[in-house]
Order: sequence, then C-alpha cells, then structure tokens
Amino acid sequence: MTQIDAQNSVLKIPLYTKLQPAIVALTLTSFVAATYGFGMYLFAAILPAMRLSLGFSYQTVGVITSMAQVAFMLFAIGGALLAHRIGGAWVAILSMIVCSASLILVPTVSNVVVIGALLVLLGGCAASVYVPMVELASRTVPQSHRGKVLGLISSGTSYGVFINGLLAPHFLASGTWQGIWLAVGTISVAFTVIGFAVLARAGALSAADRPTKTVPQDADVPAKRGLMKTLGRAETWVLLILAITLLNGMTTMPFQNYLTSYLEDELGHGVALSGQLWATIGFIGMFSGFLLGTLADKIGIRATMLLTYALLLTASGLLVFFPVKEMLLIAGVCFALAFYPIFGLVPAYIAKTPSNLSGTSIFAIANVTLGVGGIAGNFFGGYWAGLTGSFIGIYVIIGILTIVTGALAWALPAETRGNE
Repeated sequence: MTQIDAQNSVLKIPLYTKLQPAIVALTLTSFVAATYGFGMYLFAAILPAMRLSLGFSYQTVGVITSMAQVAFMLFAIGGALLAHRIGGAWVAILSMIVCSASLILVPTVSNVVVIGALLVLLGGCAASVYVPMVELASRTVPQSHRGKVLGLISSGTSYGVFINGLLAPHFLASGTWQGIWLAVGTISVAFTVIGFAVLARAGALSAADRPTKTVPQDADVPAKRGLMKTLGRAETWVLLILAITLLNGMTTMPFQNYLTSYLEDELGHGVALSGQLWATIGFIGMFSGFLLGTLADKIGIRATMLLTYALLLTASGLLVFFPVKEMLLIAGVCFALAFYPIFGLVPAYIAKTPSNLSGTSIFAIANVTLGVGGIAGNFFGGYWAGLTGSFIGIYVIIGILTIVTGALAWALPAETRGNE
C-alpha cells in the first residue's frame, strides 16, 4: 500500500506540472474578467440608468472615463515598479483586492464625485493587474504557445462583459442599478480568493519566485531610467507598437463607453437590445482571443493584427451607416472579434520580438500610451456628445483612426517565430 501511494505521489507531480500553465492562465483570465469586464465596462453597460438616477451629464462621463485612463496610465508604471520589488503575482492579487472592494462600494454611495473616484480606482486596477501578464506567461508558458495563452487571458474581459450583459437587463428591469454592482463585486471576491490559492500553490507568491535576482540594478523600468532615456534605446518597432497602443486607446475605449448611450439615447433602442448586444460581445469575446491567438501562432501576429483592425473598421461602419438591430448585432460580433484579441496580440508580439528593453518595460510604456489614448478618446467623446447631442461623429472618427492604426501595424517587422 505504501509502495502504491508512493508511485501515485510520483505520478501526481508531473501531472500538476503539466497542468500548471493552464491553471495559472485560467486564474489570470478571471482576474482580467473582474478588473476589465466589471471594473471598466460595467459602467458603460448601464450608463443611461445611472445617469438618469444620479443626474450627471455626458461631459461628466467624459471626465470620469478620462480620469480612469489617467489612473490606468499611472498604475501601469506603478505596477511595473512594484512587480520588480514584490513580484508580478503579488501585484495581480493586490489589484484584485482593491478592485473587489471598489466594486462593492460603488452602489453604497450616491455622491457622483465618490462614485467617480471609485471608477477611477477601478481603471487603475485594470492596468496594474495586466502589467505582470507578460512576465508570468514568459516564465510558465512555452514560446510557441504564448500567443494562445495571452489571447485567452486577454479574452478574460469578455467573460466579465458577458456577465454584465446577462445581469444588466434583470437588475435594470427591477429599477435598480445598485444590485448588479454588488453581484459582480461578490464574484470578484471569489475570483480573488481562488486566485490567491492557485498562485500560492504554484509558488508564484513565494519570495524565491520574485524577480529580484534576474533584474539588474539599472533595470529599464521607465520611471527608473526616465522615459526619454528608455525610448532612446528602443528599436523602431517598439515606437510603432507605442503608436499603435495609443490609437487602440483612442478607438476601442470610447467605442464601448458610449455604445449603450448611442443605442438607447440616440437610436431609441431599449435596454433589452443593449443587454443582448453586450452579451453577444462578451460571448464572442470568450473565444475570439484564443482563436485569433491560435491564428497568430500560425500566420503571424502582425497579419492577425491587420485582421482585427479590419473587423474594428467594419464594426464602426455598421454603427454609422446601418444602425438597425440585425446590423448592430453584427457590429457587436465584429467588435468582439477585434477588441479582445488586440490586447493579447500586443503583449504576444512584444514577447516574441527581440529588443534592448525588457518585455515588462515595453509593455508598461505601452499601457501608458494606451491610457493616454483612452484619455483623449473618452474626453473627446463626452465633449462631442454634450456639444452636438449625437454620437455618430465619434464612430466616424474611430473608423478613420482605425485605418491609420492598420497602416502602422503593416509597417511592423515580422516577429520571431520560435518553437521553444
């Protein structure tokens, strides 16, 4: 009996080792679902109801969402610095704790300033939880599979958005938007507890696993060396990636933040269609990141990025020129096929392309440029909607900027195709 137990014990070790990358990937996916899906996009999904209840303007929406992107930018830098000190896994856990607390606190207050501050904090958590993803994926996933894994992680947002789409009509039909915040906050707490247990068992939270020995004293973290000095060492492809992430923020963030308001306030569609559209976006997004990540491993990341921008352009065009129910749902499908993979393809490209800078540093700066783009896009969107009373112009400009982004992606060099 003792011999059998010993043999079983030996057999369990390689099995867990083999499954560990998948388990960690699912854990990180749940973190992204909470911080991005709930923390950043629930507000957009139920914006008309909250605006009607609390009485704030679209200019206020623009300010809140822009400040959330400021927090996103600052937390991206802070998360990178903190990851080098305490480890990326701890940064992810701490981000989840703050995210869960903020989600639960939003419905307990009625002051717009306080709610806005909590939403800004949630925007920051989305950045800090995502910064360590390249580091964790590089340590636990073979290079040939990183596109798929990072695609899966980036699709975590879609799981949160899908849950938003399912819960929103139910809670809004009963006349309350507070209940959905409490519901997703509770789910986020569960993700945090489970994630802590998984990462602890994987050894990601131990002191020995922190990257203090592998990171030199003059590590090229932007805030440590200075942004200009860091960029001065960067290759052309790094600068192109930063321009691409800037435009990603200017296009994809306002696309979502004003989508429900466009559907309900301008086009006159009901809550049911909005919920259906968000659920569609979330459902398609569950698979789009993984599927296009797999495609990227086959045909290359650059080619797949071009496909995502073609889909985003199609989605914008349908919203502007064919805003009927069927076309709106198709637009949602196109957006989901584009949006979720984009945020996995960028870190995958960084991880597969050699540079003088570390992947964590490049990704941290890329999150900053993404945040700057989001600030500009959200603020302009709120200003435009308040000034004109229409959202069509927002989606026209998104389409134009998407064409520019595609041209920049075309100029990227092909990434390294490894089989490690």
